[in-house]
Amino acid sequence: MAKTIKFAAIGLDHRHIYGMSQNMIDIGSEFTGWWTDGNPDTLHGFEKRFPDVKRIEHRRAILENPDVDLVLIAAVPSERAALAIEAMEAGKDVMVDKPGCTTLEQLEAIKECVARTGRIWSVNFSERFEVACVTKAAELVAEGAIGKVVQTIGMGPHRLNRDIRPDWFFQKDKYGGIICDIASHQIDQFLFFTGSSDAKVTMAAAANYANPDDKGLQDFGELALRSDQGHGYIRVDWYNPDALPTWGDGRLTILGTEGYIELRKYVDVARNDGTDHVYLVNKERCEYIDASDAGYPYFTNLAADIENRTETAMSQAHCFKVMELGLKAQAMADAAS
Repeated sequence: MAKTIKFAAIGLDHRHIYGMSQNMIDIGSEFTGWWTDGNPDTLHGFEKRFPDVKRIEHRRAILENPDVDLVLIAAVPSERAALAIEAMEAGKDVMVDKPGCTTLEQLEAIKECVARTGRIWSVNFSERFEVACVTKAAELVAEGAIGKVVQTIGMGPHRLNRDIRPDWFFQKDKYGGIICDIASHQIDQFLFFTGSSDAKVTMAAAANYANPDDKGLQDFGELALRSDQGHGYIRVDWYNPDALPTWGDGRLTILGTEGYIELRKYVDVARNDGTDHVYLVNKERCEYIDASDAGYPYFTNLAADIENRTETAMSQAHCFKVMELGLKAQAMADAAS
């Protein structure tokens, strides 16, 4: 019988903590408690979703609790690395919201800690791990439905939602830059779908076109990647129009030698307000697939990895590489701006 994973949350500053927590509960894990510094704007929504989970007064009480297997971290991005290292040194595995860190120095410290402690440092790239149509696309690619994947094009538009954003959201040293932050999702998908273990950033740019009064905000970013397996282009922004019925029209196109797949993750504009739309075109098929029931295997696999000390949810090397490429692309974009 599989072990019941017990987890706690440290830092609630980003709303991604809602999905991270709920998905662990949904696979049968036990939520033992949470701690956050102060009272972030996310606190009311968190307490509403998890009213029976107790707040822990001191962070060390969570880290020193031998029953806690996994710590979830969604603190201010620049603070996530230190909290993750503290948790791993206390013998806990970690699931951290993206970006998992905001500097290459932080990433090196995390790598050293993982090597020394043997703990799991897993970044929840939610635009893959919490999107059912990406699960379906992975199945189709594995079946050979489009041949060998040679390119991905990832689009990550987001709604600014200025009125609900905390001060750190507009401070680049806190969130790390738009490529480090948002584009880490698309870098993860490029490496995953092309089967690449490494890549070169061939182009990167970031700018602030629509919010000149917010000097620390980057509202547009793009980059290109090349590996020995394929090519990738990524565009991210904070321009999502108000009329769209969701926070962003996230899309991914996967080009193979024998066809292509397009994912319209959160909406099919002017056609369907639902989620998880897959369009598949190959030699025999030209069709639409509703992939909303394809599931989120990352969470079940991570629980198994915690118990068995395996890497089925995501390899540690892949997780490190995504953040490395995001940070290098961010530095390239900043140097060019």
